[in-house]
Amino acid sequence: MKLSEHTSWLIDFYRQRNWYQYPPAIRVNFLTEEVGELSRAIRAIEIGRDHPGEKVKTPPELRANLVEELADTMDQVLILCGKFGVDPEQLMVASEEKLKRRFSQND
Repeated sequence: MKLSEHTSWLIDFYRQRNWYQYPPAIRVNFLTEEVGELSRAIRAIEIGRDHPGEKVKTPPELRANLVEELADTMDQVLILCGKFGVDPEQLMVASEEKLKRRFSQND
């Protein structure tokens, strides 16, 4: 599946639930929330979580949670793409072009 296909599906999904209505300034708060959850997932893998009330997760559970949080974070970025009319495929091109400009291939 291409990012643009998933973005179209995601926007339709959000519209059906009246979630797409929120402006970008609010969406960035949702993105921040998802990045926090991603940070927690990475911490659990890297150094563990010694938190009362939380069961210790197995490596497959930790990985599944990481994938889930990466996807949630990506979805918020894709919704922002939709809000601003940015083709998500363009993000990868923009990233490569920026890095190639900033760092010569000879470094």
